[in-house]
Amino acid sequence: MCDVCRCSTRLDTGGHPFGTLQAHWGYGTEHDGERYELHLCEECFFRTLAYLKQERRTQHLLSEDVQDLPDNLGLIAKDDYLETLGAVR
Repeated sequence: MCDVCRCSTRLDTGGHPFGTLQAHWGYGTEHDGERYELHLCEECFFRTLAYLKQERRTQHLLSEDVQDLPDNLGLIAKDDYLETLGAVR
């Protein structure tokens, strides 16, 4: 279940794909010792990602390196079908 919209992440095929937002705050931080883990459906995940991309653009609006910011924030693989199939098994 998505922690934001409370919709089920179950697919008709039986899988449970979801995105995860995690944090583990260490010693000396304001939230020392706190851990967070949110499960997000696909729609909420990409809405959150769009918000973070906009925040990054806003914070670098007057920077000279604004053109160097890639649009693929957080993306570590694409078309990684074999890995996905392995995780479902």
